[in-house]
Amino acid sequence: MKKALPIGVDNFEKLITGGYYYVDKTIFIKELLDLKGEVNLFTRPRRFGKTLNLSMLRYFFEDTGNTEKNEQNKELFRGMKIMDEGETYTRQMGKYPVINLTLKSAKQEDFETAYYMIQAELASEFERHREIIEHGKQSLAVKEYEQYISIADEKADQKLVRGSIKLFSQCMRKITGNNTVVLIDEYDVPLENAYFRGFYDEMVDFIRSLFESALKTNDYLQFAVITGCLRISKESIFTGLNHLRIVSVLDQRYSEHFGFTEPEVLQMMEYYDVKSRFSTMKEWYDGYMFGGTEVYNSWSVINYMYDLYADIDAFPRPYWINTSSNDIIKDMIARADRETKGQIETLLKGETLDIQVHEEVTYGDMHSKGENLWNFLYFTGYLTKESEYFKRKYIFLKVRVPNIEVMTIYENTIMNWMKDIIQKEDFHDLYRAMEEGNAQRMTDILNGQLIRAISFFDSAENFYHGFLTGILSQSENYLVKSNRESGNGRCDIMVKSPSLRGRSFILEVKVSDDIDDLENDAGKALEQIYERKYMEELRAEGYKKIDCYGVSFFRKDCEVRFGTGTDLSSTGMKC
Repeated sequence: MKKALPIGVDNFEKLITGGYYYVDKTIFIKELLDLKGEVNLFTRPRRFGKTLNLSMLRYFFEDTGNTEKNEQNKELFRGMKIMDEGETYTRQMGKYPVINLTLKSAKQEDFETAYYMIQAELASEFERHREIIEHGKQSLAVKEYEQYISIADEKADQKLVRGSIKLFSQCMRKITGNNTVVLIDEYDVPLENAYFRGFYDEMVDFIRSLFESALKTNDYLQFAVITGCLRISKESIFTGLNHLRIVSVLDQRYSEHFGFTEPEVLQMMEYYDVKSRFSTMKEWYDGYMFGGTEVYNSWSVINYMYDLYADIDAFPRPYWINTSSNDIIKDMIARADRETKGQIETLLKGETLDIQVHEEVTYGDMHSKGENLWNFLYFTGYLTKESEYFKRKYIFLKVRVPNIEVMTIYENTIMNWMKDIIQKEDFHDLYRAMEEGNAQRMTDILNGQLIRAISFFDSAENFYHGFLTGILSQSENYLVKSNRESGNGRCDIMVKSPSLRGRSFILEVKVSDDIDDLENDAGKALEQIYERKYMEELRAEGYKKIDCYGVSFFRKDCEVRFGTGTDLSSTGMKC
C-alpha cells in the first residue's frame, strides 16, 4: 500500500503518525537556527505549506513539560534530514516553551466577532499549557497566575489580551527557565478580512498592540516565526521592530522550504507511478519563482496527485481557486480603469508587465496607484517573477501569470464580473435592432460593450461566445440556446420566441485575425449558417420567421451582417 496523500493535513504529528506522504522540509529548522533571526516574517501565497511548517517547528522545539511526550515528539523526526545535521541542531529539540497561534479564524463579519475568535485562540493555547502553570505556580506572583488563568478561561478584558503573549512568555520563563518560541500563522488574515468588511482601523490597532508586547518589549522571547501572504506596512503593524527579518518571495534564503521544488514533485510522482503526467503537472501548477528557486503550488500538486493515483488519465483542475474568496482579484476587476484593463489583457495573453517592487504596503494603499495593485497580486501568488532588474536605485520585476491554473482564476472571475455587469444593463435597443434587421445598430451597441469589457484573446472564441450569449440572455421575451446540434453542424447561438408565431434568430460567431478582416469574416459567418442549414431545427419546430446574423470580432471591435429568412443579399443564398 502506498502512503496516503495529506490533503488538508497541516498538523505535523498527525501527518507523520498517520502514515501520510511527507515532503521533508526539516532543513528549514537548520536554516532558521543558522541565521539566528529573532523575529522572522515569512510571506508566501496561501496553501504553500506555511501552517505545516509552523507545526513542524512546534513539535521540534517544544518542551511539553512531560518527558514521555517530549520523547514521542523527537521520534516524529526519525529519519528526517535535520537529524543528519548534527548535535548542534538536535540538542535544541524539546527545549523551549512554544505558543503556536493561527489567526485564520478571525475572518469574521465584524470586529467584535473577529476579536472573540482571536481571544479564543489565545485561550486555547493558554489552556494547552495549564498543567505546566499549575505545577509551577509557586514560581509565579499571584497576579501573574490569576491573569494567566483568566486568559485561559476567556475572562480577560481586551487590555490584558493585548499583552497575553508577553505574559505567557514571562510565566514560562519563571517556571522552566527558558525563553518562549512564538509561532503566529496567517497574521494578515484578520487584516485582509477587516479591510474588505470595513473595520480595518480597529483590527490594525489591536494586532499592532498584540505584536508590540509579544515581539518588541518581550525580554522572554527566544525567537518568533510569523507567516502570512502579504507584508503589511511596517509602520502600521510592526512599529519599532528593528529586529524584524522579513523573508518574502524575492529572497534567496529559505526559498525551497515553502511549496515543492521540481525534484520533490518528480520524486512524489515516481512514488505513486504517475510520472507520465509530469508535463501536465508542470503546465498547470509550476511557474512560481521564490528567490532563485522554481516552485510548484504544493496544495494543487497533492490534490492532482490524489486524482492521478485513482485515474492516470485524470484531468487537471484549478484546485487553488476554491481555497479563498479571491476578493483581491474581484475588487481589482470591479475598480479597473481603461489602463488597468489593458494591463490585465496583456497578462491574459501570456505576456509580462514591468512593475516596481513595493514590499511595504497596506490594504488601503492597494488602489492608490497601479504598482501597488500589481505588487499585491505578485506577493499573493496571482503573478510570478520572470526576471528582475535594477533601475534608478529601484528594483523592477517582469511579472506574468504563473500557470494555467491561475489563468483560469482570472478568466472565471472576469466572466462572472461580466455577467454581473450585463445583468444590470438594459439591452432592449439591441433586441429592437435585431428584430428590425439593423446590423449597423447591433454593431454599435456591441462595440460599446466591448470597450468596457476585459478580453482574453488566447481563448478568444469562447470569450466572445460567452460575451454575446450573456447579453442576449437578458431578454424576457426570448429563449437563448448555445452550441445546439442543428442541420449539418453546430450553430453558435439560437434565439427564439416561446411562441412559434414569434421571431427566431441564428447567430454565428467568427474571430478575425486582423481588423481588416472583420467585414469579410462576418459575411463568412453568415454564409456558414446557410451552407450548413443551421435553421433546419427551427423550421422543424414550426418557426416561420427566422433571421440570420454573422458576427465577427477582433479585440475591441465587431461587425454584424444580416440575412433574412428568405434572402441573403450578400450571397444570393436562400434561408
